[in-house]
Amino acid sequence: MTPAPAFFTRPALEVAPDLLGAVLTSTLPAGRVAVRVSEVEAYDGANDPGSHAFRGRSTRNAVMFGPPGHVYVYFSYGMHWCMNVVCGAEGTAAAVLLRAGEVIDGVDLAQQRRGQCVAERDLARGPARLAQALGVTGVLNGADLATGRLRLRLPATSADHVSTGPRVGLSRGAELPWRFWVSGSGFVSAYRAAAR
Repeated sequence: MTPAPAFFTRPALEVAPDLLGAVLTSTLPAGRVAVRVSEVEAYDGANDPGSHAFRGRSTRNAVMFGPPGHVYVYFSYGMHWCMNVVCGAEGTAAAVLLRAGEVIDGVDLAQQRRGQCVAERDLARGPARLAQALGVTGVLNGADLATGRLRLRLPATSADHVSTGPRVGLSRGAELPWRFWVSGSGFVSAYRAAAR
């Protein structure tokens, strides 16, 4: 089902586990790809040293301060696009990073984007891989998940077993157990602590 606007206006820590099992579909000129979300991370704006919005608003993170239910897309390490769902009250800059998922439709197109030698299990297992499989780039920054080329559909029921642990690759705020994943899923990214 398509989430009601109120779904996104809640705090990131409430929205994050409820996104597990949701299906995100991209419909772009090259075709359609759908991914079932299996792993996410919550970010709490000015209250979170790991958030892009911790030091305030900038050109890069402006979408995080906008209306909830849109996507914040950013370029990571000068190499990869990653994607967040904006949530919380407008102006709070809370978001949920989509870390991993399973491609359930458009596997051939996802494989073209990711490489023919990539195993299906690895097509969207990691935030950059997930964005690449869906064809997400900065052009989609700010897209509305209800009316845009990216559409989110919630599962009929919540994930039965959810695990939580530290976030991946952060030098600050990594110890917070704000990463959520479907327990036992084979479509979860490998945990890597930040390099010191």
